Amino acid sequence: MKIINSTIEDIDEIFKRYDEASKYQIAVFMEQWIGFERCLIENEIREKRQWKILIDNEIACVFAITFNDEIIWKKKDKQPSIYIHRIAVNEKFRGRGFVKIIINWAKEYCEIHQKRYIRLDTLGHNQKLIDYYIKCGFRYIETIKIDALKGMPAHYNGSLALFEIAL
Repeated sequence: MKIINSTIEDIDEIFKRYDEASKYQIAVFMEQWIGFERCLIENEIREKRQWKILIDNEIACVFAITFNDEIIWKKKDKQPSIYIHRIAVNEKFRGRGFVKIIINWAKEYCEIHQKRYIRLDTLGHNQKLIDYYIKCGFRYIETIKIDALKGMPAHYNGSLALFEIAL
């Protein structure tokens, strides 16, 4: 297994993972991601912020990172952090603990890049995922209310549960 940057050649596979994740979300949580602009993913790839986990040369999981998330994290955004977004697992590899794998990777990444926090968010009423993130080592910060925000994916509407790991 290895974690490396995604390439533009991976983009169709990334969207396939997102489609699988959306179907899984609707089946389990009755809510789902509401599509992503291709240019968003292309930009993340160019900026080396889109990642993939390979197992036997097959994409088992994808995720993205960013270094700012001021709309959601407000004043805390000034703290040196990485924000993990859109973890999507290939259904063939589901159940292998990728969040914990990503956390370990993120800790190393933060050490190299002098970041002090690993952060992520999820829909505020998704109790199963909230409990899972806590079990994986994230500390629940709070649940915030947000409205549909310009420049944010459409599913960012309602409430978000915020999590972090302080390093």
